[in-house]
Amino acid sequence: MAEYQNILTRVQVRGEPEMGVPAAGDAWPRDGKPFFNYWVGKIGNAQLGPIYLGWTGTISLIFGIIAFEIIGLNMWASVNWDPVQFVRQLPWLALEPPAPEYGLRIPPMSEGGWWLLAGFFLTASILMWWVRMYSRARQLGMGLHVPLAFASAIWLYLVLGFIRPLMMGSWSEAVPFGIFPHLDWTAAFSIRYGNLFYNPFHMLSIVFLYGSALLFAMHGATILAVSHLGGERELEQITDRGTASERAALFWRWTMGFNATMESVHRWAWWFAVLTPLTGGIGILLTGTVVDNWYLWGIKHGIVPPYPDVTPGVVDPATQ
Repeated sequence: MAEYQNILTRVQVRGEPEMGVPAAGDAWPRDGKPFFNYWVGKIGNAQLGPIYLGWTGTISLIFGIIAFEIIGLNMWASVNWDPVQFVRQLPWLALEPPAPEYGLRIPPMSEGGWWLLAGFFLTASILMWWVRMYSRARQLGMGLHVPLAFASAIWLYLVLGFIRPLMMGSWSEAVPFGIFPHLDWTAAFSIRYGNLFYNPFHMLSIVFLYGSALLFAMHGATILAVSHLGGERELEQITDRGTASERAALFWRWTMGFNATMESVHRWAWWFAVLTPLTGGIGILLTGTVVDNWYLWGIKHGIVPPYPDVTPGVVDPATQ
């Protein structure tokens, strides 16, 4: 019992491969012969396959690979096709959007055209994958919670790379493709608009980010703590209340003052996670289009106090 309760221990129960419920009207069959992998079973279900792609999944993968190739080859070209430097500098390499002078026009390929093309294929890939998730959920008779959650993340992606640049009248407002370059863009974006931390929708996004992390950790920890009593079999625990659910509920009442059910905790976590990119996207969309300086906006609305006047006589140009 004590050994089983080790947080790294996971008992792998295997039977015949699970082929899943039949889905009427499938144009494409599920592909691949299912098999088991011990190490995959350490982090999830040990069974791999079969998989269903369909025409939407296939197009999404093709478009995604094209976008990946465009970005990767442009980064490689930026280091004169040197494989050693490409690997060495990869975190700092970028595919930059067009310069401000091009506005919303299509620039030459070497001056932002490749960025536009990569963005088109990447966006098409993401949207086709969303269609795949939606159609799979509908055909299996599921709720739309997963595609709706994915749509929230897509909203933030579109705001950063498409909707806000359109509203600002320039592709140069979009985020570059790259690891550190996109982080640098975020820092410069915050500085340019008076510190994004004073943006109330950014504040909400951070609240929901930390809140969802806390809720998922609390729920995961609770179920793991009663898994030796069958707590991970949540459907059975709902229909035939067992000692695992009783102990979990009692623990929450003792420590939290109230009880979460097997269903309600997932609703809380879903809403917190979905509202993270949703509110973040609203905050980004308002920046530069409605509010030019979030620090001055915060002072005006009593959110932040003004900094002390350490340089008398020097006028902040942002206040003029």
